[in-house]
Amino acid sequence: MYIVRDGEIMKSKYIVLFGIVVIILIVIACIIPQKEVKENLLNINYNIEGNELELEYDKENPLVAMYIENYGSVVIELYPSIAPNTVNNFISLIKSGFYDNNTIHRLMPGFVLQGGDPNGSGSGGPGYTIDGEFTSNGFENNLSHKKWIVSMARTSGDFNSAGSQFFICLEDSTFLDGDYASFGEVIDGFDVIRSIEKNEMIEDPETGKLRKNLVIKKALIDLNKYEYNEVLKNY
Repeated sequence: MYIVRDGEIMKSKYIVLFGIVVIILIVIACIIPQKEVKENLLNINYNIEGNELELEYDKENPLVAMYIENYGSVVIELYPSIAPNTVNNFISLIKSGFYDNNTIHRLMPGFVLQGGDPNGSGSGGPGYTIDGEFTSNGFENNLSHKKWIVSMARTSGDFNSAGSQFFICLEDSTFLDGDYASFGEVIDGFDVIRSIEKNEMIEDPETGKLRKNLVIKKALIDLNKYEYNEVLKNY
């Protein structure tokens, strides 16, 4: 016969309770869907010097490829006939390497994915601004903000405050028409964008600030023989 003291009984109870908690945590971990992310670079070689590369797409306009770390490639067609200075600015920034190791800091599911701020806070830019090429600012721009359209972010109330930050429309957002400079469209990498929309955690639902910024590892430009002009800048 063994005499079991009260303290030993309590100790045994704690051991059993701890074991139950561990089992519950393991079960929860198995039930909750895990983040499944696989990079898809679309056979684009980012391991090159410089930021120019011929891309294998049957398009006449300039093309941009962006490598978003942990997700993959997004390819954008630019429309210089619609927003020439905005496109020239985007090309100039890419060629200078500005977007390499830049950030994506904002996600509002069903609305926009936004990046291009070197500070990652939503308040940074290239050190200058450009005029907004949209109707409310006296410039004709008929590219409607439909799903996959790329447009320039700007400070609310300041039409000429765009710099480097851009956003991708995740769904039709035509209420932005006339007030923001749309200048391009995603033509490949849709699954990459949807994966970001599905998996990334949002810190502030009101602003869309991500809990952890994504990294634009590298951006490439295929000019497709387009001769871009010097950017008209404001300081």
